[in-house]
This record gives sequence, C-alpha cells and structure tokens, in this order.
Amino acid sequence: MSAKVLKVHPDDNVIVALRDLSAGEHIEFNHTEYDLPHTVSAKHKFVTMDLQPGDPVIMYGVLVGKATQPIRRGEPITTFNLKHDSDRYGLDRKQPHSWQPPDVTSWQGRTFMGYHRADGQVGTRNYWLVVPLVFCENRNVLILKEAFERELGYAQPDMYREQVHQLLSLYQAGELDIIKKIEPFADPSQLQTFTHTQTRPFKNVDGIKFITHEMGCGGTRQDSQALCSLLAGFINNPNVAGATVLSLGCQHLQGDMLAKEMKRQNPKADKPLLVYEQQAGTEFALMSQAIKDTFLHLVEINKLERKPAPLSKLTVGLKCGGSDGFSGISANPAIGHLSDIIVSLSGKTILAEFPELCGAEQEMINRATSDEKAEKFINLMQTYSAQAEAVGSGFDMNPSPGNIKDGLITDAIKSLGAAKKGGTAPVADVLNYTEPATTPGLNLLCTPGNDVEATTGMAGSGANVILFTTGLGTPTGNPVCPVVKISTNKALAKRMPDVIDFDSGPIIDGEQTIEENGEALLEYIIRVANGEALTKAEQLGQDDFIPWKRGVSL
Repeated sequence: MSAKVLKVHPDDNVIVALRDLSAGEHIEFNHTEYDLPHTVSAKHKFVTMDLQPGDPVIMYGVLVGKATQPIRRGEPITTFNLKHDSDRYGLDRKQPHSWQPPDVTSWQGRTFMGYHRADGQVGTRNYWLVVPLVFCENRNVLILKEAFERELGYAQPDMYREQVHQLLSLYQAGELDIIKKIEPFADPSQLQTFTHTQTRPFKNVDGIKFITHEMGCGGTRQDSQALCSLLAGFINNPNVAGATVLSLGCQHLQGDMLAKEMKRQNPKADKPLLVYEQQAGTEFALMSQAIKDTFLHLVEINKLERKPAPLSKLTVGLKCGGSDGFSGISANPAIGHLSDIIVSLSGKTILAEFPELCGAEQEMINRATSDEKAEKFINLMQTYSAQAEAVGSGFDMNPSPGNIKDGLITDAIKSLGAAKKGGTAPVADVLNYTEPATTPGLNLLCTPGNDVEATTGMAGSGANVILFTTGLGTPTGNPVCPVVKISTNKALAKRMPDVIDFDSGPIIDGEQTIEENGEALLEYIIRVANGEALTKAEQLGQDDFIPWKRGVSL
C-alpha cells in the first residue's frame, strides 16, 4: 500500500497529503501522530505545529510563506491563512556548492540517431521552416501551409471535418432530430471513415513547419529586434535545415537584419535562407517562386540521413505547466535527475521560467559557476520582477486558480517545486531571452512562465527536445522541437492519454524511485530523438509559437 503523506525536507513544518485525508483521520508519520481537524485533499499540505500570524511556513527546507491567522497543528494551509513570502537573496549570501554527479556508466557510449549539421549541432528532427517577417504575410504563409502539407502528406487527418460532413448529410436529409440524439464521439476510432495522411515522398524530411505571429512592424523597434533574434534562433535550431521567409518589404524587420542576426548568434551558420518580398511584384509571382525554390530545397535536405550521435549532442529544455501539488515531488525531480545525467555526459539542459524561480534564487546563485554568472542571474530576476510589480502583477500573483486548487498555495511553493526540474548540477551559464545555449551543462534562460512563451524561448535558444511536466494537463507543443508531456500523477495520464507521453505517477504510488522514473524517461527521450516515437503534441500538430514582447507576461 502506498504512503498517505510525505515530508519533503527534514526542516519542513508542512506535510504533503498523497491521497485525500478525511476530517478526524489519525495520521502516523516518522513516529509522530497527527489528528486532522479538517479534510486535507490530495496534493495539499497540513502544518506540523501550531502557527500564529507572522510565523514562517517552511517547505523544501526554505521559507514559502507566512501565516496570516492562527493555524492549528494538522490544519491545511490555504490562501486564507497563508501569504507568499521568501527569503532575501544576493551575491553577498553566496555559499559554496558541492555536487556529486550521478553514476552515468551505463549511459556512456549510448547514442541517438540524429541529423548532423555543418556547424556541429545534431537535430532530432529535419524540418524546413516557413516564417513571415511581419504579420502582413500571415495569410500567404497559411496558403503555403495548405498547399505543401496537403500535397506532401504532412497535413493532419480531417477527423473533425468528417464529423461536420456526417452531420451536414443528416441535416440535408431532414434528420435534425437524429442529430440532436447523437452522442458525441469519444475518440477517433468511433468514426466510420476519415481522411488518412498520404504517403510522404520525402522520407527524410520530418515536416515543413509554418509560423505566424502578430509582430514585425507597428510596435517598438525593440520588439522587432527581439523577434529578429527569436526567428534567427529558430532557424539556427539544430532541428531546422533551412527556411523560406516572406517579407512585405516596408516593415521594421528586414531580411538582411535576419541574416546578420543568424551569423551573429552562430558564426558557423550556413543554412539556406530564402527571402521573398511581396512589394517587389504580384502575390502570385511571389508565391510561385517561393513554392518552386522551397520544393527544390526539400529535395536537397531529403538527402540527409540520421546517423549516430552521442547523448552529449542533446540540448534538453525543462518546462512545467498546469502544475499541481505533486509536480515538485514526482515529475519535476524526475526530469531533474535526467538533467543531471545529461549534464554529466557533457550535454546541455535549459531551465526557463524565471517567475517560477521565486524563492529558489539563492540556491541558483549558490550553484552558479562564477560570480559573474550569479550577478547576471540576479540582474535579470530583479529587472523582471520590477517590471511585473510596476503594473501591479508581482511574482507572488503567479499561481493560477488551477494551481491553487491542486495544492500550490503560494508562488514560492510553486517555484521551489518548479526549480526541481534543474536537478542539482552547477549552473553553467545564464542566458537572456533569445541568447543561444552554447555552454555544456545546466543553463538558466530568462523567459516568462507562460507555457508557449517559455517553450518558444527554449527552442529559440537551441533545444532539440523539450520535457514538459504537468499535473493538470496541457496540450502545448512547438513547431521545431518535440515536446514530451510528463504527468505528475496516474489519474491525469489515464484521463488525457492523447496529451500525455510519459507518467511519473508511479513515484507518488511508491512503485518507482525518482531516479528509476527519470532514467526510464531518458530511454523514452532517446526513442523520440531517434524519430522512433512521435510525441502526442507532434501527432496532434500542436505547433505553438508566441514571442515574448518583453512586456510583463507571467
């Protein structure tokens, strides 16, 4: 039988409920007894001692909030009796950090089958990218998407169109009453027929990815430059072989700016960049030329084949979204262990979401490999926090209603659990938004916690696979980087099998250790990197792209 409760750190004065606990229930834990005056739902926490207003609440061994009213021993913490608080951080408080790398003997010599680029990077996918420099070209990008995907076999099956067709047929036959009585389909297998993806002529091209956005002109020049850097990062991503770029002609973001930014980020970059301006002639001429040239480049990149690459060529993004009270004790530490393995093998991992490092700042400062990197992290955190507070949206307001409902009462509780994704390795580098990850080891990347803005940022910094933990369920994907969804609990994995790729719920039930689960996940990641397994987001065509405009976005 699995345990009922868990104390995460010896210094904590809260205990986590691993299942629903009833009012009046008697709990024995570590030779101490607790009588619960109220129900404590799974994922929530109850205090181990009587607390008075102003008393600290400790979880993960650090301050996560202070009581706003008396809390009796055994009572749950809530938004009504607890407010966010966290310890002061700074370079003056930096402590030495010692790290014991995990034993990676069994992983040494392991490889994945990837696409080797001229600059030394290795892709887990081989994509051609189509992007607009300005929102004026979104329509043309979508027209190209329809043409290429349908003809080359990359389009999603028309499961929903088929349902509309069936309902229309009944309506035209005068069978409206039958339509009203039809039970909605639960899964695609219930459909009698639907359009299947045709055979793909380019077996070594994993897809043509089409991005649209609402930027490029009419905003600040800073926004255009940020978009330029992001698009350059996407094209430089190891999973991308080259790009078709559509330009109106008169916008802030120009084609030569993009080419220069690509070279600035990666002096070895030599990928084909096809740029077309609509104001140079007719739309038809623009589109026809773009179609022909893109097709010929697809022929060329189809000549690339997967070849063995060491695991050190993996750049793994670490993200959580739709988090719950189990995130920080199951899925997040599991991918933290995986991160430590990748780092020990000289690979790169990227931990983003700076608003979700609130409360864990001093730990990251202590783990920084130099004072210079620690200072950069502090400056980025303080600048971002000040921008949020200036518009009345401090980091303490970060937890969503869903987070709170499932046990993440304060931002510090949420953030300290989120920080577990970064394992225990030293912080090798600190990156501002759109800076490429070039240093082996754990990299901290300044992005919002917003799911899509963060995954977009990690892909722009070079991630060739992204791990995304979730307790509530989220379908987020990325155009150029496979996003692996990891559930924190078994119930979610069972409820949303079309979204979840891997389950860390066995950790909660005591069936696997954090290390065992993380290593099983790494085996799955190798299959994804090989192209043997498509993530659920890839299967759904979930290609989310939202640039961070550097305004306040939490």
